[in-house]
Amino acid sequence: MPSRTLAAVWVVAVALLPLVLPDPYVLRVAAMTCIFAAFAASWDLLAGYAGQVNFGHALFFGAGAYSSALLSLRAGFPPWIAVCTGALLATVIGLWVGYLCLRLRGSYLSLATLAFPLILIGVLFAFPDFSGGELGVTGLPSLATSRIGNYYIAATAMLAVVFGIWAFADSRFGLVLHAIRDDELAARASGIDTTRYKLAVFGISAAAAGFSGALYAHFMRGAGPSTLETALSFQVVIWGVFGGLATIYGPVTAVFVLYPLTEWLGSFSAFGELRLLIFAVVVLLVLLFMPRGLTPWVRDRIETRCPRCKQQNPAWREVCRVCGVPLQSAARR
Repeated sequence: MPSRTLAAVWVVAVALLPLVLPDPYVLRVAAMTCIFAAFAASWDLLAGYAGQVNFGHALFFGAGAYSSALLSLRAGFPPWIAVCTGALLATVIGLWVGYLCLRLRGSYLSLATLAFPLILIGVLFAFPDFSGGELGVTGLPSLATSRIGNYYIAATAMLAVVFGIWAFADSRFGLVLHAIRDDELAARASGIDTTRYKLAVFGISAAAAGFSGALYAHFMRGAGPSTLETALSFQVVIWGVFGGLATIYGPVTAVFVLYPLTEWLGSFSAFGELRLLIFAVVVLLVLLFMPRGLTPWVRDRIETRCPRCKQQNPAWREVCRVCGVPLQSAARR
């Protein structure tokens, strides 16, 4: 399948990048892109598949970053144990937030989740001797001794998180999440325990986001209020909408397009003041001409869905590879 071929090419490119472009700056941008790609995939599972649109997703990212940083610096945890513990604490926070927001839907849920990162920032600022206050904490040990090692850790973690979330989304669990997103009352009437599934997806999404945040803290060798800012929460929403909701690979593609683009534009002094404007124009153009997002638009042009068995086929095939139904007439209809 063309889409699977593109995914395989992307995985190979991620694996071979240090061999082709060993420049430290390129590896730094690529590692950050991998970390944010895993973060974006975690948001898409929660908002795209389950319909629980979270405007405060930075809470889980920041919780993982701060937990890992404080455990490493204050308690002397080894880096990997601190990372895993930070992801676990983010999972607990995700379950707690999910439990508090169970009765909320739509814009009420989004506005409620927006408040939680602000609350955590206030708590951290209330204990500056412990949390570092507005300056955050610095001096964390790195997970690897070289740039290439740090990149491969970020890339491997990203691939594991993205394909793990994709497996969840492509299973029966993902079908139930679709049902809850489309009509929660109908899903509940069908015997689905929507409370359990919503709590589960909050926990899984928070675990992936917290793990990404913990990796970010050790990669940057510090954690600060920027990991909890509202701007980061809205940034992941932009990635999700730009790439295509309920796809997992859509937000990941958006991060790999938009984050290096903004970094590249920032390297030019002429674009220093216009970088955000150019970024906004690119996003608006994609949303204007590709309302469902970038990746669904591309997939619709390289693949055709069979009207009978619903299997995807390459766009150049005239009959379905599974059931033999003519495809070109269906595509024209």
